[in-house]
Amino acid sequence: MKSIVIGIMPQEKIRERVLAIARGEYRPKADEPKIWFTSMKSLAEVLSDDNRALLRVITETKPESISALALATGRKPGNLSRTLKTMSHYGIVDLKRERNLVRPIARATEFRIVAA
Repeated sequence: MKSIVIGIMPQEKIRERVLAIARGEYRPKADEPKIWFTSMKSLAEVLSDDNRALLRVITETKPESISALALATGRKPGNLSRTLKTMSHYGIVDLKRERNLVRPIARATEFRIVAA
């Protein structure tokens, strides 16, 4: 599994960067972060020790649903669902809808953090 590069930069700088890319003034390099956080605190909340452990459980057990993952981790499905949606928002987890179930898929378990 590949590692994901995560960047930390103030919101204004992220906005300037996105606009420069949209205008064609800046072309991001392949090794630059694709996921951005505005502070180390917000990054720490999403990639807490518990959430990194959750990513490892997803990778190892390949659960068929959020309910199966809840059983494997001992976490409540509602809490787990919120956590997974947040991680999905940042592109750390994919949530695949299959029939009546949502299957979580970890995109990475290793991260490289770049503070700009």
